[in-house]
Amino acid sequence: MCFHNSISAKAQKLAARYGLKIDVVEIYKEIMEEYHVNVFSNPYYPVITNDPQIQVMKWGLIPFWEKTEADAEQIRKMTYNAKAETVFEKPSFRESVKSHRCIVPSTGYFEWHHNADKTKTPYFIFLKDEEIFSMAVIYDIWQNKETGEVLHTFSIITTEANPLTAQIHNAKKRMPAILSKEDELKWIDPKLTKEDITDLLKPFDASRMDAYQINNDFIKKI
Repeated sequence: MCFHNSISAKAQKLAARYGLKIDVVEIYKEIMEEYHVNVFSNPYYPVITNDPQIQVMKWGLIPFWEKTEADAEQIRKMTYNAKAETVFEKPSFRESVKSHRCIVPSTGYFEWHHNADKTKTPYFIFLKDEEIFSMAVIYDIWQNKETGEVLHTFSIITTEANPLTAQIHNAKKRMPAILSKEDELKWIDPKLTKEDITDLLKPFDASRMDAYQINNDFIKKI
């Protein structure tokens, strides 16, 4: 599963990559200087929508229909990722995938390999030919009825692993749904049909990806 992402690119470079403005991201510019973004800290993260500005949302989707803050916090622990195979069926995701699709920029992500001796080895996985690439994401907008606060939150969609990532993530054999550059605008097009959306959620070409082993203490570098 995708719980650890990298966004080491500076705000200006990220804006240039997608041809967008960066005023909102500058407010949260500290997140653009992180090498490792850990989902379990419920971080803010830059996302790409149809808006001319890069947006900032929190990782861990809260469906719009949740009524209390306690319910919202409970469900977000289960919505860091959404499976491509069931995203149209799960109540938490099925409305978002139809109308609230966006992109999470990444410079790579982290995954664990399970060894025969029951230890785990972390790897950093990236694209060979793209410094910044795009993950397919869905989001929702939830309002806290008690405080009035409005939260924009997202889930990263995952697919079956390709041969490279299956060797690394050998326990569950999943990978994030990575979009090619030519499919980025398609993904956020509000007119996409269910069939169009499903066609974009495929394992990425393994020949365009690479990975290397990293130190076990990478989680501490947050």
